[in-house]
Amino acid sequence: MSLESELLEITLRSLFVSGMAALIATAVGIPIGVLLGMKHFRGRSFLKGLFNSMMAVPTVALGLILYLIFSSSGPLGIFHILYTPYVIIIGQAILILPIMISITSETVENVDPAIGELALTLGADKTAAAASTIRESFGGILLAISASFSRAISELGVALMLGGNIAGLTRVLTTAIALDTTRGEIALGLGTTAILLVLMIAFNVVLRLAEKRVRWWLWE
Repeated sequence: MSLESELLEITLRSLFVSGMAALIATAVGIPIGVLLGMKHFRGRSFLKGLFNSMMAVPTVALGLILYLIFSSSGPLGIFHILYTPYVIIIGQAILILPIMISITSETVENVDPAIGELALTLGADKTAAAASTIRESFGGILLAISASFSRAISELGVALMLGGNIAGLTRVLTTAIALDTTRGEIALGLGTTAILLVLMIAFNVVLRLAEKRVRWWLWE
């Protein structure tokens, strides 16, 4: 019973931390991605290349940088959020933000320009024409959300370096798996891994079911 209670606590904490990180990345990344996909301006190619490159940043490197920033001697150490779930949320949000922006911008950019032009021809204003383009790229935007959440909940470096894997406070599924493995508790680690995989699959299934309903509403 104690083990089941601990696993439930870790699972709920993982969902909260990664879910909040995905929400933050969605709120910030989708508008930026849409802007990069639809607008042409100086420096656009550089920004797209920068975000694409940031997708490959090692989690341990990001974790180290944020650790130095939020440590007691760092510039943001006054907030005292190191080794709390909040700094893990910040770290995961930064980690997945380039994924959100890059997938969204590519999806919007690949929408046939004739769709927006047709909307303008039929009397729509520029805002409505842009909304038509975004609506056509809805599937790709959901893919960005799916990939970002899956990346957040499955990462280890940021959660371990910023959270410290503290029992009852910052331990999440990935850090629990790492701990079980180092202790030689392979069976327990496999069980925790199974929970993680089920959560990722369930999230993507629910997202796709929601996509059908939202598409029906958008095209009704």
